[in-house]
Amino acid sequence: MIKRLFDFTVSLGGLILFSPLLLFISLWVKLDSHGPVFYRGKRAGRYGNPFAIFKFRSMVTNADKIGGPTTSGDDPRVTKSGRFIRRCKLDEVSQLINVLIGDMSLVGPRPEIISKVELYNEKERKTLQLRPGITDWASIWNSDEGGVLEGLPDPDAAYEKVIRPRKMDLQLYYLQTRNLWIDIKIIFCTLRKVLDKSYVPQELAEYPSFDALRAEALKYAAEQSSVGDAAGSAS
Repeated sequence: MIKRLFDFTVSLGGLILFSPLLLFISLWVKLDSHGPVFYRGKRAGRYGNPFAIFKFRSMVTNADKIGGPTTSGDDPRVTKSGRFIRRCKLDEVSQLINVLIGDMSLVGPRPEIISKVELYNEKERKTLQLRPGITDWASIWNSDEGGVLEGLPDPDAAYEKVIRPRKMDLQLYYLQTRNLWIDIKIIFCTLRKVLDKSYVPQELAEYPSFDALRAEALKYAAEQSSVGDAAGSAS
């Protein structure tokens, strides 16, 4: 109850405070490319119940039909305005609407597409006890997922191998340790991370840095390429 009241109050205040910015982004998205202002993709909410997320559209309108669910830094589906929006995390600001109406929380596991949640194991499904959030420990740790996956031939596979296991660990850690003060700390850590990309909270000190993650992703891609070449030669 306290968390919901906190979410409602902060999201309402945030929408009022950022209304000029939201209006500017809306106009830019609309003028930059054909399509709606918001991307309303289906996501798994609390207990796995689906909801439509509010995200400023940063990709072409038929993006889901011409590529996979994972977006790398050099994804050609991203629009000009979308690159700026993604770099500055402005596509997440519109999710304050989802927080206000109760689909999401300010802090919680990032909402996943339905098909990925259907593959969760029993342990991972525990995270569905929570409302998905705009930010969490995993969002701070891996704040440039697109950069980690940039240029890889199969960003979806690299995400599943390199990023997803640690992301789930951090979501489960939040589930076990959550309280209002932790939420407030995560919000402030998120804001600091936006301003200082090198910032690492103590809770994330043992997790790999961007450079280490990038190296792992490149190594995985090279290994997969070698396996493919070997299979091709054998045939």
